[in-house]
Amino acid sequence: MRAAVLTRFGTPLTVRETPDPEALGGEVVVQVLAACVPPYAVDVFSGRRNYPLRPPVIPGVGGIGRVVGVGPDATRLRAGDLVWCDCTVRSRDDALTPDITLQGWSSRGDGGARLARHLHDGSFAEFMRVPTENVYPLPAEAAKDPARWSALGVYVIPYGGLLAGELHAGETLLVSGATGNLGSAAVAAALAMGAGRVVAPGRNRAVLGLLADRFGPRVRPVELTGDETTDRTAMSAAAGGPIDMVLDLLPPAAPSSVARAAAMTVREYGRVVLMGGVGMLGGADLALPYPWIMRNSVTVRGQWMYPRSGNVGMIRLIAAGVLDLGPERVRSFPLDAANEAVEYAAAHGGPFDRTVLTPPAA
Repeated sequence: MRAAVLTRFGTPLTVRETPDPEALGGEVVVQVLAACVPPYAVDVFSGRRNYPLRPPVIPGVGGIGRVVGVGPDATRLRAGDLVWCDCTVRSRDDALTPDITLQGWSSRGDGGARLARHLHDGSFAEFMRVPTENVYPLPAEAAKDPARWSALGVYVIPYGGLLAGELHAGETLLVSGATGNLGSAAVAAALAMGAGRVVAPGRNRAVLGLLADRFGPRVRPVELTGDETTDRTAMSAAAGGPIDMVLDLLPPAAPSSVARAAAMTVREYGRVVLMGGVGMLGGADLALPYPWIMRNSVTVRGQWMYPRSGNVGMIRLIAAGVLDLGPERVRSFPLDAANEAVEYAAAHGGPFDRTVLTPPAA
């Protein structure tokens, strides 16, 4: 098969012939039809993000495909089934604290690194090998536009944060980092789940206007000034009432003061979920006042990625039409143009912009 291979950090991907993957027990081989290229892929491949990838590696974070072959333990999947392949692989020998690797992308700790050595390669290829439990059947309508449906891999990440924070219909949510690629997806997912209002702070006035135009009065945009006290007051005022939950999806370059200003708008007994990259590039860590957390009974939790059930929930939201992929701006590239796709994704990483590799001829 042909695949886009990262031979070493700081060099372009090499599209070349590689051995076809073979499924072992508990695994499925899938023909890849569409795989999203994250806007920050250029930072991963250059080494700037210092991800624990071990070149040579076929990168890629999940995708849409058709089942080619299944193992004997698969009772419902069949060859030819259209499926979503989730990149979030969990070890099977610890139900409480499983090790995790993002197949073809990243991992967590020594155990995650061991998983990554076994499930080394991702979706930037004609075929990929995936654990059986990471394959999810898609509705028939997804076959009409697999590239557009591959955006569910973007939406399911903030959806995991919304599930972790137990967002309820009618509640008011603040999305810190709402003008980014994942933050804007969080706004859409929250509204699809029935959020009453979503406060959307950011510095980009044009993107704030885009969110307001697309989603109407349930979205309350707030243009940030950079002054922590001023911004916290403005966000609280925009909510028009108590803020039940804050979801932070700020990128690594964002200062911790922005995350703190957003988090401290949450009401007494409210919830704060941290999913962003604050502090990953150095700088001040997030410092929330102990007395404020304790006396206001605020719940603060981290969430990396999403539970397995999040994949099913996201597929259902899209299939039902309550999360509409129609407005997505999708640009597809064939596998041989993988480097052009990476460059394009870096330059088009705004809300609802999707760059997709389509390994069969585009």
